[in-house]
Amino acid sequence: MTKKPFALAIAAIFVSGSALSVSAADLTSSYEPPAYNEPSGPSSDWSGAYAGIHAGTASDKLNPFSSSSEFTGGIHGGYNTEINGVVVGGEAELSHLGDAEVGVRGGKLKERYRIAAKAKVGAPLGSTLVYGTAGVAMTSLRDNGATEGPDGWKPGWLVGAGVEQKITGNLSGRVEYNYTQTSDVRSFRTDTGTSERTIGDHTIKAGVNYKF
Repeated sequence: MTKKPFALAIAAIFVSGSALSVSAADLTSSYEPPAYNEPSGPSSDWSGAYAGIHAGTASDKLNPFSSSSEFTGGIHGGYNTEINGVVVGGEAELSHLGDAEVGVRGGKLKERYRIAAKAKVGAPLGSTLVYGTAGVAMTSLRDNGATEGPDGWKPGWLVGAGVEQKITGNLSGRVEYNYTQTSDVRSFRTDTGTSERTIGDHTIKAGVNYKF
């Protein structure tokens, strides 16, 4: 008689252990660990059309704080696209050069307006774009005292570099340097006569862009 209760107890323990094993197996097989998504870096997103304004200094000397520096300001617009991690684009610019003076034989002429068409190539570093630029420019010159300059617009070329930083999704700020050279500029003075030379100027501009 004592063996029967003992056998029943053993059977109950076996059944309970089997049920726990099945439950644990069910829990193990149904549990799926959450997928790990590697955090992505900041998107550059430099592609698209944009327009902006700029202001700075223009001078025939590299030092932007020289006594010959004049205030310059204007508008610009362009389009960028990103190809294999490189930003390429084009930009058109209209600037008033503040009558910055450039030296010619015996005197100086004044630079009034400039229209430029530039190509741009840059390296996007997250929310920062470092770029170089080059293109063509048309500059209007004015007489300065006894020194007379050419009428109309004179063609030239420019090179430069800049850094642009995103402020919001559509708004960015930038700083850009340009060197512009204009060849075969003819001037006239009564004391020295007619002369022709190549002139150059340096512009440093800060600007704000809005991307559409």
